[in-house]
Amino acid sequence: MTDEKKINQQDIPVFRMQKMYIKDLSFENPNAPQVFLPQEQEAKVDFNLRLGSKKIDEDHYEVSIFVNAKVLNQKADDAVMFVVEMEHAAVFLLKNIPMEHVQRVLAVDCPLMLFPFTRQIASQLSVDGGFMPFLMEPINFVALYERAQQKEA
Repeated sequence: MTDEKKINQQDIPVFRMQKMYIKDLSFENPNAPQVFLPQEQEAKVDFNLRLGSKKIDEDHYEVSIFVNAKVLNQKADDAVMFVVEMEHAAVFLLKNIPMEHVQRVLAVDCPLMLFPFTRQIASQLSVDGGFMPFLMEPINFVALYERAQQKEA
């Protein structure tokens, strides 16, 4: 038999989403029903996204995506069509991940897994509110992380 190292199952890195949930959710349609009357609508979006993370225990972290989107009708003096505010979060298991990689995993890999679901919730909210689907553009979490690292340096 060769001198191969035996891989200890307990040392293998583990990364997975364990639970996803909505922490806070708001949909506002402040100008209904008048907002539906104009024939011409051209949407302008004021969009803000923020990430948060916190350690829960030795191997578990909560990662949150905070979304604030205000959709305005440019054809009607920027009248508010609707506002979406949400905190969408998940618990992730990070076991045997080297400490020098944990921050990147929390800022890039976790949001990459969570964001498609956040996007779907926002889209469905706008449809249920009487509007066309609100489709958030894909987010480049790698670029956001690298820009934040450069600012810190």
